[in-house]
Amino acid sequence: MSDSMFDRCHRAPESSTSPALLAAAVATILFHASPFDHVHAQSTTEFTTAPMTNTESIQYPKTETVDVIDDYHGRKVADPYRWLEDVESDDTAAWVTAQNEVTQAYLNELSSRGPMRDKLEQLWNYSRTGLPVRRGDRYFFSHNDGLQNQSILYVAPAGISADELTEKRTVLIDPNTLSEDGTVALGSWHPSDDGKLLAYSIADGGSDWRTWRVRNAETGEDTDDVVMWSKFSGIAWTPNSDGFYYARYAEPVEGEELTGTNENQMLYLHRLGTPQSEDTLVYSRPDEPQWGFSPTVTENERFLVIENWKGTEPKTQVFVRDLRNADGPVRPIITGFDADYRFFAAVDSVLYFLTDLDAPRRRVIAIDVEKHLADPNAMQEVNRSTWQSIFDETTDTLEDVSMLGDTIYASYLSDALSKVVRYSLDGERIGAVTLPGKGSAGGFGGRSDAKETFFSFSNYVTPPSLHRVDVATGDSELWLRPEVPFDVTDYVTEQVFCKSKDGTRVPILITRHRDQKNDGSNRTLLYAYGGFNISLTPSYSPAIAAWLDSGGVYAVANLRGGGEYGSQWHEDGMRLKKQNVFDDFIASAEYLIDQGITRSDKLAIRGGSNGGLLVGAVMTQRPELFGACLPAVGVMDMLRYHKFTIGWAWATEFGSSDEEDQIDNLLSYSPLHNVKPGSCYPATLVTTADRDDRVVPGHSFKFAAALQAAQSCDTPVLIRIETRAGHGAGTPTSKKIDEYADLWSFLIENL
Repeated sequence: MSDSMFDRCHRAPESSTSPALLAAAVATILFHASPFDHVHAQSTTEFTTAPMTNTESIQYPKTETVDVIDDYHGRKVADPYRWLEDVESDDTAAWVTAQNEVTQAYLNELSSRGPMRDKLEQLWNYSRTGLPVRRGDRYFFSHNDGLQNQSILYVAPAGISADELTEKRTVLIDPNTLSEDGTVALGSWHPSDDGKLLAYSIADGGSDWRTWRVRNAETGEDTDDVVMWSKFSGIAWTPNSDGFYYARYAEPVEGEELTGTNENQMLYLHRLGTPQSEDTLVYSRPDEPQWGFSPTVTENERFLVIENWKGTEPKTQVFVRDLRNADGPVRPIITGFDADYRFFAAVDSVLYFLTDLDAPRRRVIAIDVEKHLADPNAMQEVNRSTWQSIFDETTDTLEDVSMLGDTIYASYLSDALSKVVRYSLDGERIGAVTLPGKGSAGGFGGRSDAKETFFSFSNYVTPPSLHRVDVATGDSELWLRPEVPFDVTDYVTEQVFCKSKDGTRVPILITRHRDQKNDGSNRTLLYAYGGFNISLTPSYSPAIAAWLDSGGVYAVANLRGGGEYGSQWHEDGMRLKKQNVFDDFIASAEYLIDQGITRSDKLAIRGGSNGGLLVGAVMTQRPELFGACLPAVGVMDMLRYHKFTIGWAWATEFGSSDEEDQIDNLLSYSPLHNVKPGSCYPATLVTTADRDDRVVPGHSFKFAAALQAAQSCDTPVLIRIETRAGHGAGTPTSKKIDEYADLWSFLIENL
């Protein structure tokens, strides 16, 4: 698995994944973490509320202002809460404590909070198993019995049935033993090709920093190997598994571990049994400090393929080293950052890529690098006239590909719903893989000699079931289905389409109890993301199940800026076109109201990370449209976001205040700068975490302070600041349950 960046913005895939999905994750991690765990549940519980808490009695902590005025290309902009950016200061710590005291005092009075927490705990308490990864004669897989704070990584003999998993499994890593509060998590893990060793990373307290170790899968003991200061990087084992390639940054200045800028990533080779100080620098570009590197060693052990990314821009370059000459040069084979290229397989000297070059919805190409690497003077890319198109783009969006034996498995999105097609290596369509229904299918990983592969299927009311596929025939069978305390038959999901301000057709997936009426009375939660080429697809979550169980409607809008319809859909929500994303979200909200599903005072919106920016923008543009708002770990200061940690990488998506042609656009929607004193904003619960080193918490601190100062009516404006947590990944189960109990009871009270 890769630990990537914004999440390169959404959510990183778990454990060993295809190289193509690995590359996508780098873009994903640079920005965003998924707000929901892929889980499941349901039943119907009555949630009643006492009379509305008297918000007039809320005494918000006094937030001092400072006289700071910046000049952005001739535009004078005040920043009165600048001091809250210093998350390590005593003054900020005191402010955080005071805010949390006020917020918890309010939440403690909510009559629905206790029953909601009980319901969440009930729904979360079910057995769930991750996709098996086969290496050598072992399956590696994660499993959670229900309420464990962190899932445990197990090994079991390959080829056994699902019924035999519990009996024959052995604990390999139990992250629950690493800390008392469950805040030390297992990051990503990569078995060696023979399954004898496992490289794994540890995430401490929600930070993006990773420490890598190596465990013997036979004995369960760690070697002495320790690799630190890695971030936004997976690893790639060397051909004989005597070491691995990884990417890291320089050790940060003391005190700036969670706020300092992350630039100049370097690719290293670590040899097992040696200290990190002796690791070999494989490739770096100090002349290009915004470049990052993702390594893959081809299965035939001939090449080290280095995918070169630049921030969160969905465009890459590719470098290769011929491993038959271990000290040979690293050669460019694709240059120019003109498209996205994701390596996924090699056959002899031919490398296969998923790309959007001349194909906004993506296609597959092949490049033979034999002659190029044999030429000592070839320091440019491979001649494009020799590139071969394997299969062209279709009307659906190609999300991921993997090569298993002599078959390519291609995973598509059709209106944000999964579809999987099998192709021969020469691009002939063989047929489709039958899926259990409409929803999200993910997996199809494995080595080229695999006889079986697995995929997971879920949607908003279906827990993720595991299915085994016969690689030769493409036939699938149910392998493992979890039992959940939630009657999924009571709920239905339908896909509808609304028209945005400019006429663009925007899909919305609406999940609700089948007996609910369109009389405008339904409490409704609308969720979206809209950025960084990230696609939102249906997935099961105990949190969503609890919301549905409480009588709520759950709607997800697929906005421009995402990846659901390919690169053009993404580009239409970037930089100077970012307002399209907000218009799409507003149109989705208006559709839910116009159709009688809900009304403004019953409608809540939620989004995390880039989605937190989305919520902040639309609630300041159209405050009367919503009854409650839940902006999570959001980018709220669009003028200064690029000055912290990996924020500089998002300039390709947003534009930055360093660019004069972007400043007016940024000011037009920056949530912090569009809070207007004397306004009445919807009931708002801002959420963030003290160790978020992706979207630093100063964003949420400043936005909450500005909202509290501006609020002219008695609806609450609160901030909930989690401790020993980060951007979302690795959050312990107990903290998730507590957080959603607070969020959902806040919505029930205020809607």
